[in-house]
Amino acid sequence: MTPRLLRQTLQDHMTMASVQWHSRARKYEGELQMCRLEVSAVDFSDYHPLKAITVTDSKARRGVRKGSTSSSSSSSSSVVLDPLSSMLDGTDPLSLFAAASQTPTISHSVSAGELGRKRKEKEEEVGSDFEPWSSKRGEILSRFTTTEKLSINLFMGSDKNKASSPSSAVSEKVRTRLEELDDLEEGSQRELLNLSQQDYVNRIEELNQSLKEAWGSDQKVKALKIVIQCSKLLSDTSVIQFYPSKFVLITDILDTFGGLVYDRIWSMCADPHPLPESFSADDVNDTAKETCLNWFFKIASIRELVPRLYVEAALLKCNRFLTKSGIQETLQRLTAMIRGIGDPLVAVYARAYLCRVGMEVAPHLKDSLNKNFFDLLASFRQIHGESVQNQLAQQRVEIPIYLTLYSPAIHWILQCVAYRAPEVLLTEMMDRCKKLGNNALLLNSVMWAFRAEFVAMRATDFIGMIKDCDEAGFPKHLLFASLGRSLSCADPPESERLSILNEAWKVVTKVRSPRDYINCAEIWVEFTCRHFTKREVNTVLADIIKHMTPDRAFEDAYPQLQSVIKKILPHFHDFSVLFSMEKFLPFLDMFQKDSVRVEVCKSIMEVFIKHQQEATRDPVILNALLHICKTMHDSVNALTLDDEKRSLSLLIIGFIRMVSFGRDFEQQLSFCVEARATFCNLEPVIIHLIHTVNQLAMETRCVMKGNHSRKTAAFVRACAAYSFITIPSLTSIFNRLNLYLLSGEVALANQCLSQADAFLKAAVSLLPEVPRTISIEGKQRSSEPFLLEFINNFFSTLLVVPDHPEQGVLYLVRGLLNMVQDYTWEDNSDAKIRVYISALPLLAAMSQESYLYTILKVDSNETLYGGDPKFIAEINKLCETLIGQVLDHLKGLGRDEGVRRQGSLAFSLFGCLLAHGDLRNNKLNQLAVNLWNLSHKHGFCDTRTSVRTLEYIKHQAQLADLSHLSDMTTRLSLQSRA
Repeated sequence: MTPRLLRQTLQDHMTMASVQWHSRARKYEGELQMCRLEVSAVDFSDYHPLKAITVTDSKARRGVRKGSTSSSSSSSSSVVLDPLSSMLDGTDPLSLFAAASQTPTISHSVSAGELGRKRKEKEEEVGSDFEPWSSKRGEILSRFTTTEKLSINLFMGSDKNKASSPSSAVSEKVRTRLEELDDLEEGSQRELLNLSQQDYVNRIEELNQSLKEAWGSDQKVKALKIVIQCSKLLSDTSVIQFYPSKFVLITDILDTFGGLVYDRIWSMCADPHPLPESFSADDVNDTAKETCLNWFFKIASIRELVPRLYVEAALLKCNRFLTKSGIQETLQRLTAMIRGIGDPLVAVYARAYLCRVGMEVAPHLKDSLNKNFFDLLASFRQIHGESVQNQLAQQRVEIPIYLTLYSPAIHWILQCVAYRAPEVLLTEMMDRCKKLGNNALLLNSVMWAFRAEFVAMRATDFIGMIKDCDEAGFPKHLLFASLGRSLSCADPPESERLSILNEAWKVVTKVRSPRDYINCAEIWVEFTCRHFTKREVNTVLADIIKHMTPDRAFEDAYPQLQSVIKKILPHFHDFSVLFSMEKFLPFLDMFQKDSVRVEVCKSIMEVFIKHQQEATRDPVILNALLHICKTMHDSVNALTLDDEKRSLSLLIIGFIRMVSFGRDFEQQLSFCVEARATFCNLEPVIIHLIHTVNQLAMETRCVMKGNHSRKTAAFVRACAAYSFITIPSLTSIFNRLNLYLLSGEVALANQCLSQADAFLKAAVSLLPEVPRTISIEGKQRSSEPFLLEFINNFFSTLLVVPDHPEQGVLYLVRGLLNMVQDYTWEDNSDAKIRVYISALPLLAAMSQESYLYTILKVDSNETLYGGDPKFIAEINKLCETLIGQVLDHLKGLGRDEGVRRQGSLAFSLFGCLLAHGDLRNNKLNQLAVNLWNLSHKHGFCDTRTSVRTLEYIKHQAQLADLSHLSDMTTRLSLQSRA
């Protein structure tokens, strides 16, 4: 490396001839003592950290004239202040606002009995623990589908729907609207045939949109006709498998209609004041009541039972506008009306809808819910009646499929009945099930609906009832699946757990269909993991493998198999136990789809990182997790997103951190070598491995001493070789630079001078490859700030690096500066000059008799040269060269109107001369003054910084060995921009 910085033009030499650098002699220990805080005695006799603080507050009166001697010009008071008290006493603005918003406004007096009733209703309102109908809607639509053709009666409209003229009499309007209703009854509609399921759904959506448009255009009768027409569709069971989905679609329209009517009547009550939420019928004006009655009169004119019942149920909430007991009376009447529906499937869904609106409007009215359920029980005999059997034969639907159509409705009814119900109600339900011959469909819904704790305490009784059920209508494995769902949430009596598992698994393992088998087995895995050991869990896994391996059935059951893994992991935080299960890894082998396999591996690693408390060297754990991490790594390709790479890297790094072989450092290094080969495509993992090896080298030095010194040196050299070989494989150039520097520092700390020299040379040689811009989080940014930061760190390390005997004085410093000089910096950039300024403190520190810091057992240049005048002369000469370069750059900025940059650089160089230069030299002193004046010439220097700097100089001038600064302070003036 040739010292090109020393080859200057004659003009440069003439410029530098006026500057003679001499470093200031530093006494680091004395300076450190001056920087320490003064120690003062504290009387703790009356001190306690929790004692209240007394604050004296003096406030000057604004109206007092200057110079007044009035004793009232200030007021002094001693108060005890607690900074948290104002936040805890509720007087802060947010607390006051919350209190105000929560204060109810009572517009009229309420009797004590009324308050008690409302309080009871409030307690019985539906809470967040009640699963809403909206959460079931999607599952029903996706489950109950059909490929058969459907039909629909689509209302086409009529001229009679036109709004009457304002001049029409009221009686004429009424007669016209009645005729419009009759028009619908008499067949103003068209039947659309041969619709696919999607076409059918689209038609229903069109009707829903037509309803909203008709309502928005004030065609209320047309809106009612659409609702009636849609409700009639619920009488049709010609495609019976689709009926539950049809129910969902039609009731959406009914809900829309009910909301529109209620909001309309509510808005009529807003004059003169809007109704409160807890209004009564007495608060409703006569106009709103009359409108409400008109709607119910229109509904009463509907001739068919099913549409009349559904439309009136949709408007159930509107009874609040009429009478206090209107909702309760209507629920009772509608419950009785459903008994007139002959088809049991149509009747059960009508009951489900009535229970649904009842829970929304009046959840405290449990009687109607119970009556609907008991009526449901009474209608079960119709399922086996002749009409139903003929219908099933005609549509070629088997009885097990037919019974599943009842599940959503019965589940919902029982959920409403069982919500916050006492335990005794479950006993009553079980007794009724027994009287009906343990109807499997009903028993399944009971286990679904009631609290898991109630079911778990009666698990043995339920198993007995399941055994007595007729499997032809409803498979027993579905009943055991429902029971297992409850037992996964609540624990049965301890003495019954083993017998429960045995009885359940006898049924589960006999299921032939892989799909039905895994759906049931996946549920019981949770129960097995919660209450039994790895032996039972291993048995369950073996049975699952046995059922799912033939014909590669596992390929259609990945979600269920993933669920099995997720249920096992929370119960086996000891991974030595988990991987010692004979069937666990073979179970993982069933995940042959890449994306699924990676997700499973990630879930395993997340649990390991979260729950593994201590580092491990267990070969069983290491081999298994190394295989799992390799699976994640091998999934990375050119299309893998950066976020996914980052996620996988964090999981693998978490695993590597938990691997420790204690003092067997060679084994630890061997593991890092294997990990490097295994995870070569994930750069964050490779970087972590390099850090791990460097840390390993430092730990080795601390642990191995005495007779192991040769072995230690050899091991450290092996660690250095690992890093030197691995670093070039990294793509990020700044990662390479920083790791070269770090590895060099580690080698230097371990007295491996040749290895340290190789790392530092490699870092210097890499500098020309640094691009001008780098990508950070997808955005291109200048690399200069990062490069300057690295070079400054490099300078800090070079202080303790001894010169190579064959390379000359300061060869690394000169080589670094040559690279800086040749580097292509950005246009109009001062980065290179700032590097030169940053090099001056390093060179000044190198000229000291004792260095600021050293490395144990490493002879730095202070020892090698021992303050040799030739060495000091070389340092001074290099400093003069650097200062000359800076001054030339400052002159160029003055010509190019870069005065702001000129001032900033001049002030930086002034600070460097002040801290590290010997200002007793008149020329250097004068240069410092000139730089100060130049930095303030155009007023761009920060005034506060300038003032503080000047005060510091004056303070330093009071010291005996810095008294020469007092003369300089007289020549430093503060200037501001004009």
